[in-house]
Amino acid sequence: MSTKTEIINIEQIRKDFPILSTQMNGKPLVYLDNAASTQKPQSVIDRLTKFYRDEYATVSRGVYALSQQATIECMQVREKCAQLLNAAKSEEIVFVRGATEGINLIASAYGEKFLKPGDEVIVSNIEHHANFVPWQQLCKKVGAAFKVIPVNDAGELLLDEYKQLLTDKTKIVAVGQVSNALGTINPIKEIVALAHGVGAITVIDGAQGVPHLKTDVQDIDADFYVFSGHKIFAPTGIGVVYGKEKLLEAMDPYQYGGEMVQSVSIEETTFAQVPQKFEAGTTAFAQIIGLGAALDYVNKIGLDNIAAYEHELLLEATKKLEAVEGLRIIGTAVNKASVISFELKDIHPHDIGTIVDQEGVAIRTGHHCAQPTMQRFGVPATARASFCFYNTKEEIDALVAAIEKVKQVFS
Repeated sequence: MSTKTEIINIEQIRKDFPILSTQMNGKPLVYLDNAASTQKPQSVIDRLTKFYRDEYATVSRGVYALSQQATIECMQVREKCAQLLNAAKSEEIVFVRGATEGINLIASAYGEKFLKPGDEVIVSNIEHHANFVPWQQLCKKVGAAFKVIPVNDAGELLLDEYKQLLTDKTKIVAVGQVSNALGTINPIKEIVALAHGVGAITVIDGAQGVPHLKTDVQDIDADFYVFSGHKIFAPTGIGVVYGKEKLLEAMDPYQYGGEMVQSVSIEETTFAQVPQKFEAGTTAFAQIIGLGAALDYVNKIGLDNIAAYEHELLLEATKKLEAVEGLRIIGTAVNKASVISFELKDIHPHDIGTIVDQEGVAIRTGHHCAQPTMQRFGVPATARASFCFYNTKEEIDALVAAIEKVKQVFS
């Protein structure tokens, strides 16, 4: 029987990513910072190069062939994004710069219009700042209550506590699909259903979900869902907001300018239909085309295959890191993505990151833009290794060996 590794052909996949054959500090690069940003396959690099070299023209309203072709391709990428998320129609896909801008768009264009004094917004204790601070500040601005779902010592949301937080005043529930700091996969379908039970709308931060899990926004029944292209092998500077059409139509524009208008006169301005209503100015059309190439690459491998192989990596890395004396994994949820945060007794995470870098191993250290999470677990920061389908079990061994070098330095 074929192994999951053979199904995705790890040897060929690694050849698709040029940077993986390079060295860092004289050692083969072991890139384990995929939760922050993913590397780019040659197909995405080639597509961007070809567009800039042979096809470049701005989109929308150009009557000449280059502009029309670029416009058509961006429309096709919008459809690919809709298919990726199983949105009901491509008009429910809005292009933004990334998940952070997407959440700010929703907080501004929906929250400021519909939230009133005395209303309530619920987030979780393990959110990225991008899905925490906008709602906190929105509540302060409009006089709404800001509530936080607590987590247990494994980093799992306490659903019974969540149910207690829900009231008829709850208007927005914003939760990440996967914790960037802990790897916890949240039960978002249940969270959404409970929110809808009290009439609240839901915002799902899918920045860590889309690259690793097959996502169906209709099955989840999410009202809004956001993700960033650079975390799914696409260029930086492009992201997606999915929103139910009726909600997008009810919202006011987020920004004003070109492309988001229908007509402008001295007396009055009327706005374009969704999604263009939320895409003021020249869109990042080259990045959109790069996103399309990245989605083609992911679809060729298959998200089910990706999830299965990355789970193998998670199990292997967890087993080997747990065996390291003095190392404590923070975030031990039963349902986890391929992210492992850890601390090493009496050694600051920044020192860990610096020393393992000398061995060619790239990990993330710090609070991971999740300071409430760090506060919950009583640590100022952690070291974090985050795996992707182009990583190998041999790279896990390299990580463990590098950590042993850290211990030697501080022994």
